Amino acid sequence: MKAIQSSPWVTLAVVMLAFLPIVLDLTILHVAIPALTLGLGASGTEVLWIIDIYPLLMASLLIPMGTLADRVGHARMMLIGLAVFASGSAAAAFAPSAGLLIAARALMAVGSAMVMPCTLALIRLAFSDERQRAIALGLWGAVGSAGAAVGPLIGGILLEHFWWGAVFLINLPVMLVVWPLVAWLAPRNTASEGGDWTVGQAASLIAGMMGTVYGLKSLLGSGYSLGGALSLAAGLGILACFVQYQRRSKNPMLDVSLFSHPAISTGVLMAVVVMGALAGVELMLAQQLQFGRGMSPLDAALFMLPLMVSSAVGGPLAGWILGMAGLRTTAAASMALAATAFAMLAWMGSAAEGIGAISSLALLGLALSIGLTASSVAIMSSTPADKAGAGGALEATSYDLGTGLGITAFGLLLAADYRRHVDVPADLSIAIGEHASRSIGETFTAAKGLDPRDAEVLMDAGRTAFASAYGSVLITAAVVVAVMAVAVFWLLRNSPTSDDN
Repeated sequence: MKAIQSSPWVTLAVVMLAFLPIVLDLTILHVAIPALTLGLGASGTEVLWIIDIYPLLMASLLIPMGTLADRVGHARMMLIGLAVFASGSAAAAFAPSAGLLIAARALMAVGSAMVMPCTLALIRLAFSDERQRAIALGLWGAVGSAGAAVGPLIGGILLEHFWWGAVFLINLPVMLVVWPLVAWLAPRNTASEGGDWTVGQAASLIAGMMGTVYGLKSLLGSGYSLGGALSLAAGLGILACFVQYQRRSKNPMLDVSLFSHPAISTGVLMAVVVMGALAGVELMLAQQLQFGRGMSPLDAALFMLPLMVSSAVGGPLAGWILGMAGLRTTAAASMALAATAFAMLAWMGSAAEGIGAISSLALLGLALSIGLTASSVAIMSSTPADKAGAGGALEATSYDLGTGLGITAFGLLLAADYRRHVDVPADLSIAIGEHASRSIGETFTAAKGLDPRDAEVLMDAGRTAFASAYGSVLITAAVVVAVMAVAVFWLLRNSPTSDDN
């Protein structure tokens, strides 16, 4: 099908429509976790993999897919990716077990990895004017941060009327609209020679990233184990070999010299931290509101509405702020404000409500979305046009790796603190007590098999332990993001793009 000649702003609208369902699926499951846990009987580890496999596998595939898109054309790659994503969504909606749901989420990740680098590459190529590109990237960033933020609200609305599989099935009508729009309107003249692309290189990158993440999850989640240590060592070793090969290659799949640019390397680091913080706090808050305070999925999503709304506002606002204050000041200030919001939420505790909760969540969403846009501008404005697909892949990899690592880090910290503080009734059997102490989801699952009085005692113990863990993780997040604010201000000190206007 021949593409219709369109303006850069029409191209932007089309790629944002294609991007929206993909980013929604980074967080739409968060409010569905209690229903999904009870419906599939999923363990705490299975729940983390159901959520994590999507961003982590996508992050592993984005660089190979971004380089391949430079070679075969971004519109063509996007169309294939949207079809694969739709197929995975249909399989996930009707998955009968946790294992099959993980597999379906993996298929969705393959499709998403084909699409995401193309969205940024098309924007990079469509907008030659720097100021217009900053506005376009701000709008793209708004879709990214607001989409991730509004995911729980969409999930809550669907779960109010349908079963948990509806959070995946909703993707299909969206794809029916988006696919023909991309086919008709996305430009076709974007193919180039690109870098070398072989299955071996792509497989080594996937194996290295997944092995490293699996090893970290195993070691942090359950303490030292030989399998976890071997996985981490093998993953890091494979990644080191991959980087060395890329440095020696005349036409690499990933141009590692891009990282020598301070703006690009700092932008990647910012994107990882911002998306990790956003995804991690949403998952934790959704569980606290539903398990801890007994809210429905919809009520929990509505409680988080200030986070979602401010995330949507922050992206477009960031384009104006960047023009006024410059990249360095904007990026560092956004991280400092996010750290302040985390500290405010930690100080108010798990019972936060009213104006305090609204203002803290709004400040957090605004700060993180501005930081996300700043990272986009830092990366894409410093990437040569002929490497737009690789630059887009780097940024998208940062987003998804940050999401996956954020969920893992928040989840593991929560689980570790929860296990230390949960007071399981002594009259429970050893097997039930061990199962119930792993996570609040498994505590509530174990309570289903007890008589009402014992079940309520066990669930109260879970709520108390989770409230304690909730505060500890928020304090940790505040410290990490505050350190990031200082690091960003220092790292961008000599970057040409950081000069104030």
